[in-house]
Amino acid sequence: MKVSLNWIREYVDLPADLTMERLAFDLTMRTVEVEGYENLSEGLKNIVTGRITEVSPHPQADRLRVVLADVGLPAPEQIVCGGSNLEVGQMVVVARPGAKVRWHGEGEPVEIKASKLRGVASAGMICASSEIGLADLFPSGDDHEIMDLAGIACRPGQNLAEVLGLDDEILEIDNKSLTNRPDLWGHYGIARELSAIYGCTLRPLPICTVDAKLPACPVEIANDDLCRRYAAVAYAGLVNVPSPLWLKVALTKVGMRPINNLVDITNYVMLAVGQPTHGFDRTHVKGEIRVRTANEGEVLELLDGRKLVLGPKNLVIADRENPLGLAGIMGGRQDSILPDTTEIVLEIANFSPTCIRHTTQAFGLRTEASIRFEKHVDTQRVDQALGLAAKLFADIVPGSRITAFTDLNLRPTVPPVVAVTLSFLSTRLGSPVTASDVEKSLNPLGFQVEADGGLLRVATPSWRGTGDVSLPDDILEEVARMIGYENFSYRAPVITLEKPVNQRPVQLDRNLREYLAFRCGFQEVFTYPWVEDRFHEAAGFRPEELLAISTPPSPENSRLRASLVPGMLETLVTNLRYFGSFKVFEVTQVFRPGAMSPSVPEEVLPLQEKHLAGAMAGSDAGALFFEAKGVIASMARFCQMGPLSFARMLEPVWAEKKVWLNVMAAGEVIGSLGLLSLKTMKAAGIKNTQAVVFEINLEKLSPLPSRTNGFRHLPLFPLVEQDLSMLLDEAVKWSEIEALVGPMVREVEYVEEYRGKQIPAGKRSLMLRVRLGSEEGTLTSEQIEAQMQSVMKKLNRQFGAEIRGV
Repeated sequence: MKVSLNWIREYVDLPADLTMERLAFDLTMRTVEVEGYENLSEGLKNIVTGRITEVSPHPQADRLRVVLADVGLPAPEQIVCGGSNLEVGQMVVVARPGAKVRWHGEGEPVEIKASKLRGVASAGMICASSEIGLADLFPSGDDHEIMDLAGIACRPGQNLAEVLGLDDEILEIDNKSLTNRPDLWGHYGIARELSAIYGCTLRPLPICTVDAKLPACPVEIANDDLCRRYAAVAYAGLVNVPSPLWLKVALTKVGMRPINNLVDITNYVMLAVGQPTHGFDRTHVKGEIRVRTANEGEVLELLDGRKLVLGPKNLVIADRENPLGLAGIMGGRQDSILPDTTEIVLEIANFSPTCIRHTTQAFGLRTEASIRFEKHVDTQRVDQALGLAAKLFADIVPGSRITAFTDLNLRPTVPPVVAVTLSFLSTRLGSPVTASDVEKSLNPLGFQVEADGGLLRVATPSWRGTGDVSLPDDILEEVARMIGYENFSYRAPVITLEKPVNQRPVQLDRNLREYLAFRCGFQEVFTYPWVEDRFHEAAGFRPEELLAISTPPSPENSRLRASLVPGMLETLVTNLRYFGSFKVFEVTQVFRPGAMSPSVPEEVLPLQEKHLAGAMAGSDAGALFFEAKGVIASMARFCQMGPLSFARMLEPVWAEKKVWLNVMAAGEVIGSLGLLSLKTMKAAGIKNTQAVVFEINLEKLSPLPSRTNGFRHLPLFPLVEQDLSMLLDEAVKWSEIEALVGPMVREVEYVEEYRGKQIPAGKRSLMLRVRLGSEEGTLTSEQIEAQMQSVMKKLNRQFGAEIRGV
């Protein structure tokens, strides 16, 4: 949020010797974070006002003119200019040498230097408004029109910043630090804080006095939970014209574009006191104003041209026939202030922050008004806006008059009274405080303190009473910040070192991530908990059966994941645009319908389980599958957990029919591994690659207190390697061969397998490698031959293996 220091000074006289550095520091330490500040006049250095005394053609260029301009020096300056609206006697803006401007309002600022243009000396530049960043303040008709200062009181040679009121400091306030402070979303709230910090007097705002004999402006409120207060003021005798310069400058400095005097008054009130207002053309309001929820399917066209289809969760301002505006967010295009408006109904209301937030999220609308209403503005703020608006209309539109008035204050804000003890404050502040100290800190902020011995009763002001201050801890914070956090002496805390808590599930989570990243070469990814419906469907899930998000980021991303596989499919699609092969994994929650809520019987709470999923992409499907299987098979050894095994029991719908396995733990299926089927890849949009995906439910893993490694000393005598090639039935699994041969040798490992023309149908050629050894000495060739014959006989007898060679 941008804050004008000149605007602040209208409400409080700050110390004369106060520097911007000190103000920014004090405001940051005591109230809100000041991200930075800018002196607007710095950008207008060496830019002055000038009066054109002579205009003559350029001898070398038809589109250029040679201008003599009085810029406050003893003699006029000669300037070459291509402006289309140059006239003798015209007051213009002159950038003298040393000034910085943007050519035609584009690019980076360039420094003006005295030079020659097409052979004619030029001592500066006569500027268009866009070239000095004032296009919103002085809109031009075309690109060649220079800025005309007609009607602005000035003399040649004056600094432009001084003439326009742009000699001002603008503070940039971090919006996040304002989240719980609805009172600070206006200049008056910031001025109140500064008056308390520096002990200055805060000037009161004007008060609106309305003739009691005025007729009522008919208003109906259907639900006082959604609209707590609604003031409607009917103004007549209005003229829709451009605003006076001071008002346009005030709005422009803080980032708001001037429109016309009637709209600008409503925006000025909002920026001054933090209370949004809106004006409806009274001639377009049929009957009474109704504050109601929208009918299902009701359509409203907003000021920005968007058409919304509304429903019962959206609050609207309507007349007897149609909606006029989206309450607290934006007015309607047909019924707000129009070019020919002469009568308005000025709305100053207080709406439910929850309702406003829901509507802004549902339609992706964020306006200056909605931002303030979402913070929970107090109903008393309406009085401030009424008074300031009445003064502005009287000053800016002298012929205006109030013709009708209604103020329905159905649920006024009731500020809480917080009880807190001096001992509570003293203990937590680290130094003793008295009731007088607390009163001195809080009274300037609008709090009222009543002391009863060691007990204080603190009455909260309305602008802090909508949830910001309600607990003793909140009072503690107010006292501490007004004393100044930097004024408390540092006291080192007493630390007692305890034995560490061994959280096995947490350690297992870390072990898994490190194993996959460091040992297996995977990259960890992080995805959103929602996934596009097409990836849910590709993985075999029906979106309508998944948990829905009440306010989704987009219609296509409205469902929470029940598995990590859809997210892996989306990750594959995203990364295959840049890489041909890669390995990724993710550890995070999945969401499924779970148990009933104990506090809200009709509400079902989602069941959240932590899963691990991985995806591998490449060109060789077999290599990918076996590598993924090896990653999972070795997981227990390196991650300090119970053993895993494989079986084929529950086929995953996303996997190829013959290339999948279930991951087992303690006899239970806890996950799956498989090659993506062509159907799945086509549905997900995965092309020209092979991909293997696995998913494991981490809640089913058993972390162990220590590794299950056992000691085995190195062999005393050399081991002998022997490769064995054999023909086997396709049905024989490697795990069965490993279980048979393993006990007969020191080590056994898989080497390769082959299928081709030389291999009979239903068979495959398998090569394995064994290592033989003895504790008594180096094996002789006879001993090696005997052991190999024993292995071959057992393979033949058990599986019908035909030995092809050793």
